[in-house]
Amino acid sequence: MTEPRRFPPPWRAVELEEAFRIEDANGFAVAYTYFTADPERRSSTGRMSKEEARRIAVSIAALPGLRAALRDKVD
Repeated sequence: MTEPRRFPPPWRAVELEEAFRIEDANGFAVAYTYFTADPERRSSTGRMSKEEARRIAVSIAALPGLRAALRDKVD
């Protein structure tokens, strides 16, 4: 018997003012990636550029699908 998933797919990346929020199918926040457009602030805070944060957020949002695909290949 399969256990119920805590963070049901699909996940999606939602753009906020200075972050991307990765949400599960219920709208629960799974993760955040933060960014800033200001190069000085990026170097002092360690935040990413918007494009870097977007790519990571999209990659995180794809994890449930990748996990399912890998599980299907093993079975």
